[in-house]
Amino acid sequence: MGNRLTTGQKNSYSFEQHRSLTVTQRQNFGNRELERNWTDLNVVRWRSHFQSTDVTTEPETNSNNTTAEQEKCYDPKDTTLIFVDGEDDHDFERNDFKSLRAKMSCGHTVTPMSLTNWCKHLLSQGEIGFVCGQPDCNVEWTYDEVWKMALLTPEEMEYFDKKMFSRAAKEFLDFKSCPGCKCSVVRSDVNNLRVCCVMCTAKTNVAFSFCWQCLEEWKGPSPYPDRCANEGCINKQQEILNTCPDITFESVRGVAGCPSVRVCPTCGLLLEHNRTKCKNMRCPRCKVEFCFVCLKLTEECLAQEKSSHYLCCPSGVAPRQTTIPVWQRK
Repeated sequence: MGNRLTTGQKNSYSFEQHRSLTVTQRQNFGNRELERNWTDLNVVRWRSHFQSTDVTTEPETNSNNTTAEQEKCYDPKDTTLIFVDGEDDHDFERNDFKSLRAKMSCGHTVTPMSLTNWCKHLLSQGEIGFVCGQPDCNVEWTYDEVWKMALLTPEEMEYFDKKMFSRAAKEFLDFKSCPGCKCSVVRSDVNNLRVCCVMCTAKTNVAFSFCWQCLEEWKGPSPYPDRCANEGCINKQQEILNTCPDITFESVRGVAGCPSVRVCPTCGLLLEHNRTKCKNMRCPRCKVEFCFVCLKLTEECLAQEKSSHYLCCPSGVAPRQTTIPVWQRK
């Protein structure tokens, strides 16, 4: 009984812990291979080489495990927070956290624990932005706001950082492992299959380049338009597009001769329709929705005369794709 903390003591402990993180956070974020401004996720700069372990997906942890750790609580004397009475809008698991409720920038309420759990859930779903979990609220919180309002511990900050780095690397970078040194290499020219590895070159003092397509040491003259001189060097994505069978939709009427695999017309991600529901798909990488049949953006497809989600497009079925689009990120 003597070891139990009162609510006031808990608040004080959490506040002192949070306040001590200010210097720690700046130290943690001051020396990164990934330089970024998380208030604008489009502003990212990367090094050309980084160890492949930097982008390895970490094992998932139980984001809602609140019994094994001290509950984080707001300091009632913190004048930078707006405290309100009522329900915790982000306590989706009904944990009934004891902390005071505070308003986020969008107006919805959180406690440090409910906000931490919700943001961990978003990261586990592959998101790198933190969006309010309330219906019809699409406000995206900045990382600074989440850090402050969730009272993130150093361990939680490290977890968030790794998850965000891993996801952002996969989404914003086109990287592969060098066949020589096994380091992850970023291709600067997306139209050139011949890529020089600066790590191998620096190590041996001899220029080393490999083929981005077959991942073998480059052979033949440069540049080749679609392959190097290695035997069997083919574009596997294009091969799938050329040989995949046609699809038979369960609910879309009047469609014949549509390939079962497409590449997203915006970012070039290889996608397969599951044959159910409507003909439109939302690309999981670039988030753009397009028609799987005519390959137009959904809005353009539906704007066509007599077009619908479940009917063949007036413009007909788009032929098999013969090129892989390169994502022109804005």
